[in-house]
Amino acid sequence: MKKTSEPIVVALVGNPNVGKSTIFNALTGLHQHTGNWPGKTVEVAQGTYRYKGREYVLVDLPGTYSLLSQSEEERIATEFLLSRKADCTLILGDATCLARNLTLALQVMQMTDNCVFCVNLLDEAARRHIAIDLRALSNSLGIPVVGTAASRGAGLDNVKEVIRNMADGFLVSHPLRVLKEGEIIHSVPAECESDRTAAQFVRRAEVIAAAAVHGDVTPKIGWLDRLTLGRWSGRILMVALLLLVFWLTMFGANIPSQWLETVFGKLGALLARSAQTLSLPKWLSGLLLDGAYNTAAQVVSVMLPPMAIFFPLFSLLEDLGYLPRAAFLMDHSFSRCGGCGKQVLTMTMGFGCNAAGVTGCRIIASPRERIIAVVTNALVPCNGRFPAMMVLISLFFTNDALLAAGILTGFVLLSVLMTGISSAFLSKTLVRGQPSHMVLEIPPFRRPNVVRILLRSLVDRTAKVTARALLVAAPAGMAIWLLQHLAIQGQPVLHLVAATLEPVGSFLGMSGVILVAFLLSFPANELLLPMIVTLLNGAAQLAEEAGSGLAVLLLGNGWTWKTALCTILFLLFHWPCATTCLTIRKETGSWRWTLVAMAVPTAIGIALCALVARI
Repeated sequence: MKKTSEPIVVALVGNPNVGKSTIFNALTGLHQHTGNWPGKTVEVAQGTYRYKGREYVLVDLPGTYSLLSQSEEERIATEFLLSRKADCTLILGDATCLARNLTLALQVMQMTDNCVFCVNLLDEAARRHIAIDLRALSNSLGIPVVGTAASRGAGLDNVKEVIRNMADGFLVSHPLRVLKEGEIIHSVPAECESDRTAAQFVRRAEVIAAAAVHGDVTPKIGWLDRLTLGRWSGRILMVALLLLVFWLTMFGANIPSQWLETVFGKLGALLARSAQTLSLPKWLSGLLLDGAYNTAAQVVSVMLPPMAIFFPLFSLLEDLGYLPRAAFLMDHSFSRCGGCGKQVLTMTMGFGCNAAGVTGCRIIASPRERIIAVVTNALVPCNGRFPAMMVLISLFFTNDALLAAGILTGFVLLSVLMTGISSAFLSKTLVRGQPSHMVLEIPPFRRPNVVRILLRSLVDRTAKVTARALLVAAPAGMAIWLLQHLAIQGQPVLHLVAATLEPVGSFLGMSGVILVAFLLSFPANELLLPMIVTLLNGAAQLAEEAGSGLAVLLLGNGWTWKTALCTILFLLFHWPCATTCLTIRKETGSWRWTLVAMAVPTAIGIALCALVARI
């Protein structure tokens, strides 16, 4: 028994879609973080809660269907369970398909003694006239069994009490052992034995479930499933939903973006007056205000509103149960390119923010296909690239809103096509191997928890990505200010660099100024147009013009439709922003894959721009 001053460690294990995240969030609230468990390079979600004066650390292991194969999820869960770090293991099961969940439960019980089995989704089971005999189930398994309906908060106090009693030694479990002692205690069975071993667990799970479950557990396929999974209806609906999310994200962000720009502008003016009052040196106020503050403010103004809209909408589809259906529909197409269906989900997240899309690649089980999805995610344009693309389309190609939207859609489809081609190329060169078969459970449609969606998407996703962008944008703003003010023989360094890059820019159908703007917008793509205006105007800080003023400035500096087209293509296909690069490094643990992720889109952009310039 642990000292009362020491926290109790509880491992949370279960199949995907059994409500594991719901229980984790309900128990821990906002006291959560993601990190490596001490002694292991295993990144898991962790949270804390207090119950009857004692602190409990809940470790949310990846959702998995088995512990007998070698996928990343199985490896992480198995390593943690075998580490004996957990004082108690809470195994979750779905009351509507208990036999499938018991297979994993029996494998966990083979590895550790202090187990509690939680039958979740009892409310859904009741609606389908399914009853679970919890006492009979407990007798069969030899461990405590509790029932919950976590989405409504029912049964959670019982879960806390049973965990407390188990951890403090008031409850003793005698878990059922399907295999002989030691067969999978210390390692996963060899591949040749895996199928036979798995069959033993499946047969025993079916016997136990048959005795404890009363009612018809045969899955019912309703009209909504037929609509969302139909060969044609499913694809049409998927495109319509994604377009709706896309439209709401792009056009819904305009007003809050303008409001933020106004607020940051007024705050900047107030800070400037304060700097004058304090008699700060001009170089210091310029470095801090014109450099760091203005750059960071502009990044937040452009990035924050689209993410604050996109992430809740995406989380809404996730909680509703729609995203697995979209992955199922796209699996065949992406498998032909060497990827898997879940890549369409991470690619869609990339439209909001490539850094978030890269992070979302964790949902892909196969390490090989996860790398492909990570490397190619930046090929789709994020919200930071769309404003510049739309401005250049309206200035140089058409003033008609509908036609401009069609052109923008064409560029987006080009990015999706290049994602498929690049995935196929990588699967045959740098990431060779056979495509894996996607194991994907199609969960029932569920009523989403709006409050939890807002908290998770705004606090856990939007705030973290924005903070990461600020860490890059503020120092970069100071660097831009310094380069603009440092002079060699009377010429600003930025202008000298632009003149040096002019031959390369001309070869790509652009100019040296545009290439310098691309280099300096590495912290965030939304800096591109302001940076171009800054360089063309010879200003000392980031500037922005719109409408006829921008058109006159660009045309006066020799811009043509070909210049605009090459700029759009290179904006579409060039190295990811600094935030995304740092995220790729963090997710892959490799600078090699980070450099590959930068080289792939850049090579495509150079090839397309050089081709257009020769026309």
